[in-house]
Amino acid sequence: MKTMSSAKPTPAHSGAADSKAVQSGEVRSSAIMAAGTLVSRFLGFAKTWMLAAALGLGSTVNDTFINANNLPNLIFLLVAGGVFNAVLVPQIIKASKAPDKGSDYISRLLTLAVLVLLALTLAVTLLAPWVIELTTQGYSPQQKALAVSFAFWCLPQIFFYGLYALLTQVLNAHGAFGPAMWAPILNNIVAIAGLGMFIWMFGANVTNPHTLDTWDSTQTLLVAGFSTIGVIAQTAILLIPVFRLRLGLRPRFGWRGVGLGHAARLSVWTLATAAVGQLAFLYVMRIATIPGAERLRLEQAGDPAADTLPGNAVLEVASQLYLLPHSIIALSLATVLFNRMTRASQDGDHAALRNALSHGLRTMAVATVFGALALFALAGPLGMFFSGGEKQDGVMLAQTLTILALSTPFMSANFMMSRVFYANEDARTPFFIQLVLALVNVVAAFTIQFLPFDQIIFAIAILYTGGNILSVIVSAVFLRRLLGHLDGPRIANAYIRMGYAALGSALAGAGALWLLGSYSPDGFAWSTPIAALVTIAVVGPVMLAAYLLLLKLFRVTELSDLLQPLLGRLRRRQAAEPGAGELPDDAAATRTRPERATVSVDTGLIPRISGEFDAASFRAGPDLGEQDERAGRDGPEGGYLPAEDVPSTAEGGLGRGDSPLPGRRTYQGPAGHNPYFPFGGKKKK
Repeated sequence: MKTMSSAKPTPAHSGAADSKAVQSGEVRSSAIMAAGTLVSRFLGFAKTWMLAAALGLGSTVNDTFINANNLPNLIFLLVAGGVFNAVLVPQIIKASKAPDKGSDYISRLLTLAVLVLLALTLAVTLLAPWVIELTTQGYSPQQKALAVSFAFWCLPQIFFYGLYALLTQVLNAHGAFGPAMWAPILNNIVAIAGLGMFIWMFGANVTNPHTLDTWDSTQTLLVAGFSTIGVIAQTAILLIPVFRLRLGLRPRFGWRGVGLGHAARLSVWTLATAAVGQLAFLYVMRIATIPGAERLRLEQAGDPAADTLPGNAVLEVASQLYLLPHSIIALSLATVLFNRMTRASQDGDHAALRNALSHGLRTMAVATVFGALALFALAGPLGMFFSGGEKQDGVMLAQTLTILALSTPFMSANFMMSRVFYANEDARTPFFIQLVLALVNVVAAFTIQFLPFDQIIFAIAILYTGGNILSVIVSAVFLRRLLGHLDGPRIANAYIRMGYAALGSALAGAGALWLLGSYSPDGFAWSTPIAALVTIAVVGPVMLAAYLLLLKLFRVTELSDLLQPLLGRLRRRQAAEPGAGELPDDAAATRTRPERATVSVDTGLIPRISGEFDAASFRAGPDLGEQDERAGRDGPEGGYLPAEDVPSTAEGGLGRGDSPLPGRRTYQGPAGHNPYFPFGGKKKK
């Protein structure tokens, strides 16, 4: 592991230049994260397309598999996810700074975690029939039997999700961020291979429908078995870079005095937030299984109305599409900006904290506002592409996506707003926000189950959209109390101008779709999934070009903030002189590079709308590799993470001298001794 120099950095040349360099580094790091996520998402959508082709988007078998395959991730997050992120991660990071790189301590944590994961996984897997009974509603005995069979194959993933999370944090703590970013790609490749063999051996669903009556154990192996093998491969490949760290990890027993109990008590609000959110989501998913069960009864009765009943597979695919702008842009940008928010919070600088939030909300909106209108306009072709070749399934997917799409900016905005609470070491407020959202979701879901069967999935989509909007409103109320105001006029002005630009691009897209016959049942886009893909490939660039042009006309300066890393790279290739976002050579020579960022992305505060495992939830934030705002100032190290395990040096000797690093995940002082964790809602003065 690298060690930081104890020499004080040379004073910075100018505060303005430093600020620009920091922002450039943040955006560039966000772009690097987004690039890795984009590759993983691309393969994830390839897997989703293959699954629809193999099983059919609106089939009972697909609905049953989706529900069973989502359970491992949901159960892990419910039972252990909060503990891993809020308790174990800070301990691993702290231990990695010891002279032995944390070999002894991390060995003990890994041993304990592996034993707990094994016990949890074994217990849940043995209770698979009971788990299926608890998480589904209305399943027939035959469908329930298939669900249990899928669950027996899928539930062992719980162990490997947990081990993946631990290995990821060990690597992140030692500055190795790449392996965990690319490991999920192997997962998708393995799953795609299994689905490819399924189609080769048994045929696609559109030509050879796969039903409960024709299903056998070999098909279960290729679908559910390879899904689990993919998770195993994703975890196993991380062992290679972990071994290269030469930590000498081995089974170690004896956990008395390691501080986990104190850390868990400090993280009680974080753990409660995760539990409340996951319980509410599990209940909503239980309600989402009702239409699929009813569709099976209609199919067995020969009722053609079965073809118009969307199931939870439709909701799952629509959710994955709707999450795309958030996961590629907003999540990465929020993770990076968290560092700046943390520094402002530690200084007690509400203006800087407000500016960081405003910058994040406006910058990510360039992508999320366009994404919302693009998904809305292209819902038809997207629905047909992921339909598995069945037009009616494509229509139902398109209808669900149009409901979800327009709330995309709200979902991302709420995620960015939640970073302010965590940067302020406030885990109590997010709990109450999550509690409000959970109550709304549970009460609404209970009501939704009494709607006509063909309206349940659409109603759940409306519930998620309303929940995203409500979460922004509730978060804004709490943030105003903290910050005084939220730079509302500036943010609103930017969103309105982006909205006009996105609306113009949507109109341009609508014209292109009309020319391609997308609004006719017999049009080109609805002829085949490949034709739908061609339509998307043609219309998408038209919409993007129109959007970029309108952004320029409306003078949306946030566009340059989002494109800065790309433009900076191009300039550096064309000239040797420092370009935009670069530091002069003498400043670059003296800048301080943080060894690692220690921020994990959490899974709370936003209504979960996809049960699919998201590896980003278990990755730490990026190593900025850029000059920190603290660089150039007097202090023990000058960077963001100097002398972490001595709280008084967390700010390089500036600001509040006894201010520790953020308590929820990155506090590196003695376990159980963070005096700033806000149990009483306020920090000690």
